[in-house]
Amino acid sequence: MPDHKPAAITVTSLQEENEVVQRYQGQVFRAGGAIYIKYEELGQGPSGEEVTRVMVKISPGELKLIRHGAVESSQTFQAGKKLPGHYRAAYTSFNLSTDTRELSLSLDGLSGTAKWNYDLYVYDELAGHFDISLHIQEEA
Repeated sequence: MPDHKPAAITVTSLQEENEVVQRYQGQVFRAGGAIYIKYEELGQGPSGEEVTRVMVKISPGELKLIRHGAVESSQTFQAGKKLPGHYRAAYTSFNLSTDTRELSLSLDGLSGTAKWNYDLYVYDELAGHFDISLHIQEEA
């Protein structure tokens, strides 16, 4: 059984000129050669405030982002690759793909930073370019 550690998580997203910084309390653990980060996002849905559970899996050369709850989605990022994913929420559902330009991982134990930038395609149409930074700080 993996040893889950509390962690402070900061996600910075830049799309064009719009920067959004989100901070979460979550858990981080190592299993099978990968680092997993788990946290919850709160958002407004059709029935009020809803929770989406987020899991990030970081393995050598790859980052996978999975959401379950009010939003169901899966995105995989590997530098130089365009990979399929999906998105589903209360009133919409679509296939997407991520064309990752860069992915850098700088981890020391269970703390560190993952940075990646990618083009997001929805139904094979370019929907936007994103620069993301995920900082994990294991807490004692």
